[in-house]
Amino acid sequence: MKPLAGIRVLDFSRVLAGPMATQIMAEFGAEVIKVERPGTGDESRSFEPKFEGGESGYYFAFNRAKRSITLNLKADAGRRIARDLAARSDVVVENFLPGQMDRMGLGFADLSAANDRLVYISNTGFGQSGPYRDRNGYDTIFQALSGVMDLTGHPDGPPAKVGLPFADLTSGLWIAIAAMTGLLGRAQTGKGCHIDVAMMDVQTSLLTIAAQRYFALGETPTRTGTEHLGRVPSAAFECRDGGWLHISGSDQHWGPLCEVLGLDDLAHDEELKRNAARVARRDEVMTALREAIGRRDRAPLAEALRARGVPAGEVNSVPEILNDAHIRARGMVGTFEHPVSGEVPALRTPLRFEGFDDPEIGVPPLLGADTEELLREELGYDDAAIAALREEGTI
Repeated sequence: MKPLAGIRVLDFSRVLAGPMATQIMAEFGAEVIKVERPGTGDESRSFEPKFEGGESGYYFAFNRAKRSITLNLKADAGRRIARDLAARSDVVVENFLPGQMDRMGLGFADLSAANDRLVYISNTGFGQSGPYRDRNGYDTIFQALSGVMDLTGHPDGPPAKVGLPFADLTSGLWIAIAAMTGLLGRAQTGKGCHIDVAMMDVQTSLLTIAAQRYFALGETPTRTGTEHLGRVPSAAFECRDGGWLHISGSDQHWGPLCEVLGLDDLAHDEELKRNAARVARRDEVMTALREAIGRRDRAPLAEALRARGVPAGEVNSVPEILNDAHIRARGMVGTFEHPVSGEVPALRTPLRFEGFDDPEIGVPPLLGADTEELLREELGYDDAAIAALREEGTI
C-alpha cells in the first residue's frame, strides 16, 4: 500500500509547479485526474525536448502516473463534468489567475458547497491578494523579483538565473506540502480548506540566510559565485586537469585540509583555526588554496580529502551525475514504458518508505486517454451522451 492510496486529486494545473506537485502525489498512491484542453492538452505537451514519436520530455517529467480527461471549461457541459468530478475528489489543484476559476463556477466557494471536505489549492504567481495579484509571471520573473537572481552569479559578473527552473520547482514542492497539510487538517476537523500558494511568496521565503544578513547587519547580500559569505573555505576550485572540486569545511576540517594540500604555514597559524579569522582573511586564504589545489588533479585530491573527512564534491555535469554509481545504486534513474515513445528514462520520486510501498515511476497519460472511462464509470454517461460531448467539442 502507498501512503496516499484512496486520495483523489483533480488537477487543473498546467506546465510545471502544479503538475510537479500532483505527480508527487500520484506516485505516492493518489489517483490524479488531469484536466486538459481538448485537442492540445497541457501546453507543455508541445515543449522541447521531444522523444521518438514527438512526445514531450518536458511533459513526461511532471505528469507521470496520472489519468487524463479532456474538458472544454468554456462550455457549460465541460464545467458541469468538472464540478461532478470535484464532488468526488479530495484535493483540487489549479493555477489560473485569481478569479478565473470563480468566473467558471469552479472556485472554492462553488466546489466546497457540494463537497465541504475538499482541499482546494490555488497556485498563482502573486497570490489571491495584494497589488500584484493580477500579474502574469514566469519562473525567471520570480527569480528576478525575489532577489534570487541578484544573489546568483559571480561578484564581477551580471545577475544570473539558477540553472534549473528554481521558482517553479520549489513552488511545486510547496503545493505538495499544502496538499498534505490540508489533508491532515481535514482528518482532524472533517472540513476542507482553501490554500493560497503564491510563487512570489515561496521565493521570498527561501531568502532565509540572505534575509537574516539584512535583518541582523543591515547589509545587502551580494553575489559570491560558489563562495559562502559566512564560511571559508566553501567554494569550487579548479584543479590541474581542468576539473572543478567544491570544498566546504568547518573548523574541524581546516587542519586536515591544510595537511592534504601541504599548506604548513596556514595549518600552524593559530588564528586561522577559527572560521571568523578565515572569513576576515578571505583573500589570503583563498589565494593559497587556489594555488595549492591548482597543482593537483581532481580525482586523487577528492579521494585524499574525503579520506581525511574533509567534505569535497566534484562539480559534475548532468551526464556525470545521472551515470554516477551511487545514484544508480539508489535507483534514482529508472524507466517507464510509453505506448508511443517506448522505453523512456526518468528520475525517480526520491522518498523511500518503511511501512508503505515505495513510489514507482509511472507512465504519463496520452491526451484524453481516460476521458470515456471516467465519464462512463464515474459519472454514468452512456455511449450516445459521450459521442454528443465529443461532437460538440466539450471533450
